[in-house]
Amino acid sequence: MQVRELEREIGTQLVERRPGDIALTETGLEVARRAERILAATRDLVDYARHRDVLAGHLRLGIIPTVAPYVLPRVLPRLQSRYPLLRIEVRETQTKALLEELAGGDLDTVMLALPAEGADVETLPLFEDRFLLAVPATDPRPAHRRVAAAEVEQQRLILLEEGHCLRDQALAFCRPPRGDAPASLGATSLATVMQMVANGYGVTLLPEIAAGVEASDNRVELLRFVEPQPARTIGLAWRRTSPRKRDFAALGEIVTEALKLPKIRGAIRETTRRQARA
Repeated sequence: MQVRELEREIGTQLVERRPGDIALTETGLEVARRAERILAATRDLVDYARHRDVLAGHLRLGIIPTVAPYVLPRVLPRLQSRYPLLRIEVRETQTKALLEELAGGDLDTVMLALPAEGADVETLPLFEDRFLLAVPATDPRPAHRRVAAAEVEQQRLILLEEGHCLRDQALAFCRPPRGDAPASLGATSLATVMQMVANGYGVTLLPEIAAGVEASDNRVELLRFVEPQPARTIGLAWRRTSPRKRDFAALGEIVTEALKLPKIRGAIRETTRRQARA
């Protein structure tokens, strides 16, 4: 009844009504999109009135799965210690869903691989995350030797399932020749992919930030790529209308401060073991 009343007020049909089903018309979709932006701006107005102190109150942070397990354990304790009045809520999911929830006002900011699509989004780059080639320990290549993208065997390349931006980044770097394709295996987490590599089912591109956690298995070795090394830029994104830019800048400082990446112990350990075998 409310939808029909709205249709009468604006003088156009918003919903196509079919037996047992309904769908938004083209005008209805545009009205819904604009309504989302209005609601998000309303939430931003409330945030502006409530949040006068930096990183105080409630903050809803979205983060992609290939960053969350490796960033949050280092960042959250620092946030809690430095900003005790902050109550943070974390949402971990894929990039597309995060940007939709950000635009709809369900999230305040998101941490993801840049660039972030959307004309109404502002971004802040935080750090460069280089890719490494993870191979089984039985791989004959010396660990100190750098590899080129052309050396990656496409049919042995194990990737995350469709929808993960890391999959798209790996495919963009390792462009398969015509008629060739990555392995048909697809996983929902890097932990699963690395277990496949450890058991000799193939190779994968591993973000350097994940190396300390995912490459601790002595059945896996890490190889660096030749220059320029492939990498992704991790950053924060938020709505242009958000009044909490000071909060996001402070959050970015905490992240970069906490993520002074140590040397990749896995790669050093594997090099030593290979030299001993030789």
